[in-house]
Amino acid sequence: MSLSKTRFFFLKNTSLLSTCKPYLSQISLNLGASKRSKILPTASTSKKPVDQFLFSQKKLLADHRGNRGVRRFHTLPSRFQGQSAALNQGFQVAKAQAAKTSSKWPINSHKSVGYVCIGTSILVFAIVVVGGLTRLTESGLSITEWKPITGSIPPLTEEDWKLEFEKYKQSPEFQELNSHITLEEFKFIFSMEWGHRLLGRVIGLSFVLPTFYFIVRRKCSKDVALKLLAICSMIGFQGFIGWWMVYSGLDKQQLAERNSKPTVSPYRLTTHLGTAFVIYCYMIYTGLQVLKNYKIMKQPEAYVQIFKQIASPKLKTFKRLSSVLLGLVFITAMSGGLVAGLDAGLIYNTFPHMGDDIIPSSNELMSPVFARKADQSDLFWRNMLENPTTVQLNHRILAVTTFFSVFAVHMYSHRLRPIIPKNAYRTLNACMGLVTIQAALGITTLIYLVPIELATAHQAGALGLLTGILVLFQQLRRPNVANIALLKRSLQQLSKTGAKDAFKPLN
Repeated sequence: MSLSKTRFFFLKNTSLLSTCKPYLSQISLNLGASKRSKILPTASTSKKPVDQFLFSQKKLLADHRGNRGVRRFHTLPSRFQGQSAALNQGFQVAKAQAAKTSSKWPINSHKSVGYVCIGTSILVFAIVVVGGLTRLTESGLSITEWKPITGSIPPLTEEDWKLEFEKYKQSPEFQELNSHITLEEFKFIFSMEWGHRLLGRVIGLSFVLPTFYFIVRRKCSKDVALKLLAICSMIGFQGFIGWWMVYSGLDKQQLAERNSKPTVSPYRLTTHLGTAFVIYCYMIYTGLQVLKNYKIMKQPEAYVQIFKQIASPKLKTFKRLSSVLLGLVFITAMSGGLVAGLDAGLIYNTFPHMGDDIIPSSNELMSPVFARKADQSDLFWRNMLENPTTVQLNHRILAVTTFFSVFAVHMYSHRLRPIIPKNAYRTLNACMGLVTIQAALGITTLIYLVPIELATAHQAGALGLLTGILVLFQQLRRPNVANIALLKRSLQQLSKTGAKDAFKPLN
């Protein structure tokens, strides 16, 4: 059989292309290019591409050696040797990329993952409000045992209620503060604490079970899977922190060391509150990130202008300020936890004055009464964290600082309005409204001696303001690297010129 030069290279390239198909198809599938995968269908990959190519070359060369009158190619011509080396090198790169992208984890998570995160965060918001009510009604120490599983069943008969009431009678809170309450009054405070704990269990099941489903069925990317597992761990740890907090109000030894009435430790109360806030923020951020990536891949051309605005160097300062606001709001909320734990809102119920002056005297702010060491080396930090007067002053300072910081960033955003994404600009406007409402709630709660309704609204307002700042923070973040690559590839199908200019940041 004799083959011409043209026929020889046609067969060679045909063999080469058939060898490339499975690897190009695998890369296309992993990068989400479904259309390209239809053009290059998956083929058998039993042989390595370079070996298969060399085998076909040897076979063709062997057929040519015995044919006279036809030019024999024992080696490739010099003008094709460079191309062959480049193709060989390209095969190696393709193999490496295929190995990296052959993971079973998808690049983007399913949108249902985002919906579960956002939906569960609403339950976390609710449990924070219920926890505030439990604290304000002084119901947190009514259940003196921690039973993670059997504790979900409340007392069902009158005998069960009497048994729980007898357990409560052994607690320091009943002996020193509530010795006058009846069984009916006990049922109310018990139900408040039981409902708070039950809602915590519901949150755990509502998040943990879908998380395992998403991971097992590979509905989420690997990095999102790690975030979901981290949230699950924090939810479980939060249950332990809750009992750790309650036990500080039941243990007589700890109460004696603090020289305190039967109440939970302000440090542990703030830790419990802070962990709930972190879980809530992590859920919100993860859910928004998943939905954002899904939206980008669904309509990549609609995200081009937003990406150009986010990548603008002129927006760098504004993005940093959003991070500062997020931290400032969180710290202010935690100082509010100390105010609640020390009942510091029941003193100096005027604003902006604290008594006759704007700031109380230094002797009152740094009282030696709160120092526990003989040399008073702990005088400063114990007054900062345990003196109700100092703690309230700190909360006032942080709250006023937060208000004017949000106001300053809000005014600054007007100067940058042409380069700020519209959704971020609207979110900041909403945050300005939220911080105004929150400031009004705080002042009103203080003046009216911390009524339950206003105090609960004030705590919910803190979490609402934190939500607004967190949404702003997330809206100013770039998508992850994988989504940027997919976005570029999608835009290249529109126009080569547009793809090059689409990712050029605004000057």
